[in-house]
Amino acid sequence: NIYRLSNCLSQRHKLSQRKEQLLCHNRKFLLRNVGALPPAGSAELQRLVSLSMVWANHVFLGCRYPPQVMGKALEMAEGIQVIGAPVRTTRDELVAKVKKRGISSSNG
Repeated sequence: NIYRLSNCLSQRHKLSQRKEQLLCHNRKFLLRNVGALPPAGSAELQRLVSLSMVWANHVFLGCRYPPQVMGKALEMAEGIQVIGAPVRTTRDELVAKVKKRGISSSNG
């Protein structure tokens, strides 16, 4: 029981650290792009917050969005240094690697 409790607390601590890291970088994105603060509830502010979430979700969770949205979010995030973000292999990268090796996906 003590081992399980310790393991649970350790996992919660790691999740808390990841969440704080995500929020810290999200803040950097917002501060970098806010300029003059748009009025609360305005479409401009909602768009900015949405793009910050798109970027953070992409970097930390591996989410993908339509190319136009990704392009805008990545453009707005240029120059933000992210240390310790998870490294993921996308499906497209895996498919390219398989094709490069000449491995067939058929079971024949």
